[in-house]
Amino acid sequence: MTHTHDEDPACEVAHREAPGELAGRTLVAVFASPVADCLLRFGAELGFRPILLEPDPGRLIDGLTAVTELGDYLDATADVVLTDHHRDEIGPTLRDLLKFPVRWIGIMGSARHTAPHVRALTDLGVPPEEIARVHRPIGLNIGSRTPPEIAVATLAGLIADRNGRPGGFAF
Repeated sequence: MTHTHDEDPACEVAHREAPGELAGRTLVAVFASPVADCLLRFGAELGFRPILLEPDPGRLIDGLTAVTELGDYLDATADVVLTDHHRDEIGPTLRDLLKFPVRWIGIMGSARHTAPHVRALTDLGVPPEEIARVHRPIGLNIGSRTPPEIAVATLAGLIADRNGRPGGFAF
């Protein structure tokens, strides 16, 4: 006997009996890293248009094409995640990203440590209200440690936000 789910269309989507709606979002992972690799692969499965922004053309992720320049993909549909908080380019990269109308910007990093982007942006003359647009820490607080776990936590937070749910990023 086959059970039908007329009362809940989401169930048909979950069983791949009906197409899901595309998220209509772009996911930009900044800096080639193991987290960026997982974030973009999992993000594509979740309906995000994945883009790797890597200013250094010498840094690559197997199987992914990187863009090296900021562009029109940084629109109001873009969720941007800096996946390495140790790179020297954090300040200039964030300063330039903040000039675009992106929907959301976050940078990986532990809530237990000082955020390196704040000093870098302050030193570049970025106003405090613009610095406040950069979220940190990112991802749901699930105790993630590995690149796949960090990617899942980050994407879960973005999905909750996209769907107006309280999953959020609070620690």
